[in-house]
Parts: sequence; structure tokens; C-alpha cells
Amino acid sequence: MAGSYAELDGQIWMDGTLVPWQQANVHLLTHAMHYASSVFEGERAYGGTIFEGRKHSERLIASGRHLDMEIPWTVDEIEAAKYETLEANGLTDAYVRALAWRGAGEDMGVSSARNPVRLAVAAWAWGDYYGDAKTRGAKLDIAKWKRPSPETAPYQAKAAGLYMIATMSKHAAEAKGCSDALMFDYRGYVAEATGANVFFVKDGEVHTPDPDCFLNGITRQTVLGMLRDRQIKVHERHIMPEELEGFEQCWLTGTAAEVTPVGRIGDYSFEVGAMARDVASAYEALVRA
Repeated sequence: MAGSYAELDGQIWMDGTLVPWQQANVHLLTHAMHYASSVFEGERAYGGTIFEGRKHSERLIASGRHLDMEIPWTVDEIEAAKYETLEANGLTDAYVRALAWRGAGEDMGVSSARNPVRLAVAAWAWGDYYGDAKTRGAKLDIAKWKRPSPETAPYQAKAAGLYMIATMSKHAAEAKGCSDALMFDYRGYVAEATGANVFFVKDGEVHTPDPDCFLNGITRQTVLGMLRDRQIKVHERHIMPEELEGFEQCWLTGTAAEVTPVGRIGDYSFEVGAMARDVASAYEALVRA
């Protein structure tokens, strides 16, 4: 996409009303802008159907509760808003962003209990997140920032504030010519990329980090089910950084990333092999079924 997202044409659903794209604004003193009191979902529509849409809407509501922020819309109402947004913009294949946040209100300190919780849905056409990496394999840096302890942040929430270190890590990776960065957790175990979960292959078996301090992605769960349906042994466990040298294949999963093979992480190289290609193809078929 060329130009600013703020300058696109179309409609954005805000608090029950479709608003012209460039008028979908909030006040400077919106609480979320100052204190990160917001949660969101990233989803993709294929052929007019949002893949696992209800799971995303359920997680949005759950994320709000993790932040002590009750979202005043039901799953059914959020689903209806998403499809209304797609229709208003004439989209069938699109990225869908649902966002809930504490708006401007009576509170402007850390506390925000008296401020309204607002909801918006936007949708736009969006291609491959990592460009041509699906055929060539993405190149990842290794981030200096680590996913925090569960005692420091509600990792089960898809909360905006948790992505600050992801943004910094991705910026540093892009400055080195990489597509993304692999993040370790607070203990030093392999965790995830900045916005995607990670899988590895060794001797025909799959290894993936235990999501005990980072988001257990919906796409991750889908791919785990696909692997088990194929009778492929999966190990969900803690993975040490030095194990990267012994893995043969690697891929990322996420709504934006879909299933993207990885060719390199730091100094470690991986084959864009048969299993990675098969999982990517099977996922593409599933979401369009």
C-alpha cells in the first residue's frame, strides 16, 4: 500500500455507526493514547468469510477483561460489525482490525474506570505480510528485548502495550535487512517473533515453544490441529537458543503471517522444506474452504 493509512477511502465502523474513513478520529486525551488501555484483533477474510472470526471476537472480549476493561458489545454484535464493515467497503479478501479502547472521559490519570470503552472495526486489502518469504523463506534477526514474565503483564491478552518491545525489535531487524525478529522470553527460552508464533522441524517431528508467557495464537492452534490430524508428532516445550542449530526447518504462524517459512534466524539457516511447504499449502486451502 502506498501512502498513509489515515488517507484511505472507505468506511470504518465506530461504536455502532459507519464513519467515513478519514473522519474516524478520537480526541487527544483518549486514555488509550496515554496509557495503552486498548486491545485488538487481527483477522483475515477469505472469499467474504472471516477465518475463525468468532474465536477472535471471543478473545477480544477476554483481552478486555484481562485489562479490567469490559467491552460493552457481545460476540454476535462484534461479528455483525465486522461483516458490516467488509460489505461497506466492498471487500471479500481483506485484513480486519477490531479495536477496543478506553476513550476520553472523566479520568485522565492512570485510573480510567469512569471513561467509556469504545469499539471500532476497520478492513482493508492486504497481501502477504512478509512479501516473497513464502517461497524464499523469511530472514529473522534475534531481538535484544524479551517477552516479560507473566507476573509483569497479562500475556493472555492481545493488548496494545505488549507490542511496544515488538515494534522496537522489528525496527532493529528491518534496519539489518531482516523481515522480523525472534524474541526470547524472560528466562532465555525461544518465545516467538514480534507478531507471530514459531515452529521448528527436526527428524520429521515438530517443536514449538510452550506459550506460557506469550499469546497462544489462533493460527498457531489451527496449525497444531492440522499437524496432529496428519499424525505428525508435536512437542510443545521450552526451547533453548542453542537448539536452533539442530533444527532443519522453521515457519511462522499468525493471522497476518499466515504460514510463512523461515530461511534464516541470526546465524542459523533453515531449509524451506517439504513439511513447511505442505503446512503452508494446507493452511491456504483450509482458510478458503
